Amino acid sequence: MKVVVVGAGALGSIVGAHLVLAGHEVVFVARGQRAAFLRQRGIVLTGLADFTVPVTVMTDPGAIQVADLLLVTVKTYDTEPALAGLRRLQVGSALSLQNGVLKNEQLASVFGWERVLGAAAVVSGELQESGAVRFTLNERFAVGELAGGMSERAQSFAATLVGAGLKAEASPHIPTVEWSKYVLFAGGMALASLTRLPTATFLGDPDGALLTARVMRELGQVAARLGISLEDAGPLPIKTLCSGTLPEAIEHVQRFGALLAERAPTHKVSTLQDLERGRRLEVEETLGYAVQKGTELGVPLPSLETCYRLLSGINRHISVAKP
Repeated sequence: MKVVVVGAGALGSIVGAHLVLAGHEVVFVARGQRAAFLRQRGIVLTGLADFTVPVTVMTDPGAIQVADLLLVTVKTYDTEPALAGLRRLQVGSALSLQNGVLKNEQLASVFGWERVLGAAAVVSGELQESGAVRFTLNERFAVGELAGGMSERAQSFAATLVGAGLKAEASPHIPTVEWSKYVLFAGGMALASLTRLPTATFLGDPDGALLTARVMRELGQVAARLGISLEDAGPLPIKTLCSGTLPEAIEHVQRFGALLAERAPTHKVSTLQDLERGRRLEVEETLGYAVQKGTELGVPLPSLETCYRLLSGINRHISVAKP
């Protein structure tokens, strides 16, 4: 399989390196210091996987003509310029592991809906200052058809990932998986960025849990209006949180906070890490998209929109945007 990975940060490096090690032809599209490091050292993984693999790197995506699969992992605000250089790419399938769900519309605008696969990954790591990637979580990689049902290509790619050492599955209801992760992300990124506290701390706090629950439940109403069901997967049951009462939702959030306090007391949401490093935030394509959809559908999002407006203001005044 020939794979093009756009974005060689933590997630792109983890998935791409495993595919390379499994014998697939992988081309990474990267730039600047990251591209130089990869050419000189290759991808260096530590943590759950400990290996170094040489990789093919290109800084000009327009030079790539054909691929079986396109995998997008850049920050959401870099999506449009990244895809602009790939408009001539002849690709079998395209998928994105980015936050939110706007990603699918952006891919379809370039390659057509028939080539887009939905995907959601509970796979994470940290790109360290040394250039190495610390692989910290290998929980779930779901892929599937946006129209629902099983397909040969989704099952084939999931099997390819499993063969490469990643936990993966083909899902017959990928919009449910994507939106459930989106709801979880929205509440977590909003409160993490506004409080600048470790995840366990703001989730365990009564007021933090209240606002987190409200943001998630409001976005859950958007999903419901679109006819998309949610799921209870993982330690925070998103479907139950959005369908029950607010007090019950707060209890679920605080229980999750207590669990994190035991297992990962210092964990910080990636958006907060970006904020602390003076990097731009993924606001418009995530919370902003939710506000847009809420307006279109007539779904009020008072808590979510308040968080969005505050974070948009913060984002505009971040003076240093690092790659």
